[in-house]
Amino acid sequence: MPDQTPSTTANLSKSVLRQQALQNRADARKSLGEAVGQAILDHFLADVPRTSGASIAGYFPIRSEADPIPLMSELGQLGHTCALPRVTGADKALRFFRWTPGDKTDEGAFGTQVPVKKAAEIIPDILLIPLVAFDLNGFRLGYGGGFYDRTLEALRAKRPCLAVGIAYSVQEYDTLPQDVYDQPLDWVVTEKGSRRF
Repeated sequence: MPDQTPSTTANLSKSVLRQQALQNRADARKSLGEAVGQAILDHFLADVPRTSGASIAGYFPIRSEADPIPLMSELGQLGHTCALPRVTGADKALRFFRWTPGDKTDEGAFGTQVPVKKAAEIIPDILLIPLVAFDLNGFRLGYGGGFYDRTLEALRAKRPCLAVGIAYSVQEYDTLPQDVYDQPLDWVVTEKGSRRF
């Protein structure tokens, strides 16, 4: 990823940091537009390792999240099984169900779109993860529900799962507050490039 000056978190509470990072993300989405999806696609395909036929779970973007749908569409054409998450409970790991861009969806929790009920469940090899902010050590700040941390912990307890944050470059901070249950990312891909941790 090209050099840039990450934002500092000195003396910022988690709630203030989250508000600041969400505003940065919204501004980036507004200024960069749809070209971000193609840039993320290009950087992911060039840099992030994946095995033939790997199953890859993404997300249907809400609010101002960086859009992984162009990437998922291309991955599907390359022979990968794609999926979207479904929330099954407040303190439970996410579950993933087969979905290809263009397939029908149902309304899910928190305004998300989820695969229809008859979709087959899969266990992903690679997880594309939305985020509010990320830092130079591979940790992320989310919305505070802990869904992805619980999910990564459960997946990684069974077998390797590559965690790839999908973001705008302005979401990068030097360090973020960490809790003991936080699961690190393996990669982050933005419109400017990719970084392995």
